[in-house]
Amino acid sequence: MSQAATTDPAAKSPPPVALPLFTLATMVVGSMVGAGVFSLPRRFAEETGVAGALIAWAVAGTGMLMLAFVFQSLAVRRPDLDAGVYAYAKAGFGEYLGFFSAFGYWASACVGNVTYWVLIMSTIGTIWSALGDGDTAPAVLLSSAGLWAFFLMIRRGVKEAAAINRIVTVAKIVPILVFIVLALVYFKADVFADNFGGADYTGSLFSQVRGTMLATVFVFLGVEGASVYSRHARRRSDVGKATVLGFLSVFAIFASVTIVSYGILPMSEIAELRQPSMAGALEAAVGTWGKVFISVGLIVSVLGAYLAWTLMAAEVLFVAAKDDDMPRFLRRSNHADVPLPALLMTTVLTQVVLVLTAFSNDAFDFALDLTSALSLIPYLLAAGFAVKIGASTQHHTVGGRTSRGELTIAVIATLYTAFLVYAAGLRFLLLSFIFYAPATILFVMARREQGRRLFSPRELVILAVSVAGAVLGVIALVTGWISI
Repeated sequence: MSQAATTDPAAKSPPPVALPLFTLATMVVGSMVGAGVFSLPRRFAEETGVAGALIAWAVAGTGMLMLAFVFQSLAVRRPDLDAGVYAYAKAGFGEYLGFFSAFGYWASACVGNVTYWVLIMSTIGTIWSALGDGDTAPAVLLSSAGLWAFFLMIRRGVKEAAAINRIVTVAKIVPILVFIVLALVYFKADVFADNFGGADYTGSLFSQVRGTMLATVFVFLGVEGASVYSRHARRRSDVGKATVLGFLSVFAIFASVTIVSYGILPMSEIAELRQPSMAGALEAAVGTWGKVFISVGLIVSVLGAYLAWTLMAAEVLFVAAKDDDMPRFLRRSNHADVPLPALLMTTVLTQVVLVLTAFSNDAFDFALDLTSALSLIPYLLAAGFAVKIGASTQHHTVGGRTSRGELTIAVIATLYTAFLVYAAGLRFLLLSFIFYAPATILFVMARREQGRRLFSPRELVILAVSVAGAVLGVIALVTGWISI
């Protein structure tokens, strides 16, 4: 850290709040169980049948479990690195890619937060038509009011927000478990059998599985939640335990919600359900009360996930600023240990994207897929860092050299995230560049504050690639080759 950063009064902040294992685990579960689980029936039915869904969850579950193990291993072996995803990318591949990882993870969280408000408004829209599918002007206005209300609450303190999230996490699991149980009670074996191989509109089994990958990424986002909050952990070992415990808990829930829904309705009908499709599926099984029950549970669930993701997004900007990879104004925190400028910047970007949803053809699905795409580069770099330290004989870590098993897990996690980049397709890669390239302004601001050279030769190559991708993305949007 530069001398200027060391003497900057803004760098002085209160000691971090210590969080126990259970609270860290609920932060992981709270981050992962949000809007995505309530949209799974339709998202999967649009792409695949039972066979493809089983394969997709096997691939996603294995890949994400390997990624969870990677975060667990890195938390123990590199306890000096805070804010997980961002810190690992920087340590492994340099400051500029580390910056991109921090920004991409943050932008992903902000876009993901938009899906929460869209889904809430769409849910209420079933009884108040003015809200439509969550992308009308009244829906945007009401969502904006809720967004800023959360900003005012979170600024009061991390400890209070974490306590609220712990309560909400327990509350939101209940309606999801009820859905699974009732779906099994009203399960129709003949319908399930008809849905097994797919439908007329689905392609090959490989294309079916590929089509579900961004949906699985979205619901698993947050697996790194405990590592992002590593500076708040009471014991460093709790970070890895919370990551794996949280992942295993929600994996069983996500897979179950998807598979049992195929036993309620033909997949062509599930694919036409209004989001949240879990509510429509349960309504088909038990009647209107099932839809109302799931809708209430969804609102509680989504608000809890929004809380957790807003906290994590602000935390990433805050830690990046403390490491001199973001402008210094983002390192300030208030008396309650809340990084206020970072929280404000998070809320502002969420607000901007929320307004843009009014111009999208399918606000929810687009925001969901873009959220997943933006998160892939940070995940890929974190897994790649684990491979790098595992393969190196000179990289010093706590506990000695990485074991062969840890290296194997890291390689599998890296291959999985690389496959996800391929599955996302060129459309979302170009849209991601549109986010990444302009963000370099923040990187330049940080370098200027430190009186350092703006870019090294290697960083100039990365800059050129990102700018070229962004320009191509804008051209593709203007010409209609890709759309939002």
